[in-house]
Amino acid sequence: MLRIEGICKSFDGFAAIRNVSLEMMAGETHAIIGPNGAGKTTLFNLITGHVQPDRGNVFFNGDPLIKLAPHKIVRLGVARSFQLINVYPRMTTFENVQVALIARDKHTFKWFTLGSCLYQNETREVLELLGLVDEATQMAGELAYGKQKQLELAITLATNPKLLLLDEPTAGMSPGETTAAIRLIQQIRQVRDVTVLFTEHDMRVVFDIADRVSVLHHGEVIASDTPAKIRLHPEVRRVYLGSK
Repeated sequence: MLRIEGICKSFDGFAAIRNVSLEMMAGETHAIIGPNGAGKTTLFNLITGHVQPDRGNVFFNGDPLIKLAPHKIVRLGVARSFQLINVYPRMTTFENVQVALIARDKHTFKWFTLGSCLYQNETREVLELLGLVDEATQMAGELAYGKQKQLELAITLATNPKLLLLDEPTAGMSPGETTAAIRLIQQIRQVRDVTVLFTEHDMRVVFDIADRVSVLHHGEVIASDTPAKIRLHPEVRRVYLGSK
């Protein structure tokens, strides 16, 4: 589904991503881990069109993504969440998801139709899947942190992605919220049949849900394997897992 070929990106002479190649099969859940500054978010930005590479290629289902605008990549079926919560705080939970559905189908400028009447049932379905029905009428900015992260995921899912990129989905969560997030991601995989690529610092999350793990260090992939083999990989243990 996703193929990255020798992608490179530098900022003011600093090589953030160095000759990274990666492949993902449909249905896979793949984790990208590494120390702070390893290039994880930059890699996500390159895949989703927020940053253009210096060289290399990215393909989604055989279609090149390089030079496409982010919104066009979303409409191909690639969606992402961000490290920092990205919701409309002065809109209700329901409206946040509803507006994503309206934008997905290009109904933003549909004349003589009241926006609040559109996608009522589909919005409820997404909220039910994400466990946000009780918060439907609450302003997004008033939600607890964990619920705002769930809402951002709901907005992302409303675009009906085939490939879902999650940038540190449990960052800032309590242990209880993290456990709930793990269950939620597993449920989404089953119900929506999406392929998931995610970055994460919490190794419990990584080893609980990833089928495969790639490790970035100084912008390079130093290992890519099953979670069990990554856990024992000597170089990964040295540079990231904190053991010799």
